[in-house]
Amino acid sequence: QVQLVESGGGLVQPGGSLRLSCAASGIYFRFYDMGWYRQAPGKQRELVALYTSDDSPKYADSVKDRFTISRDNTKNTVYLQMYSLKPEDTAVYYCNARWEVYSHNYWGQGTQVTVSS
Repeated sequence: QVQLVESGGGLVQPGGSLRLSCAASGIYFRFYDMGWYRQAPGKQRELVALYTSDDSPKYADSVKDRFTISRDNTKNTVYLQMYSLKPEDTAVYYCNARWEVYSHNYWGQGTQVTVSS
């Protein structure tokens, strides 16, 4: 049974920081591309950051230089460190695990991030 469990969301003031974690189980973690997506009210889900299985991080332009994605294959966990948060970063953040060759695509339940004063 595949599980992706996010944690670390919450309420933070503009300019603040948060670190999200996503613990995976039931998958061969090291073979998966791990990503963070977000969905704000009334908007489509969008890719925030991706850490591929061959250790290549990629970022949306809107978060480049503010967010850092990392992964620990020994702990089956992917992280999203967020700095200089803005109100427009407010959204539900979802963890995603994808192994394209086998059409495996899994989602976590999401964690709310709210940036507000």
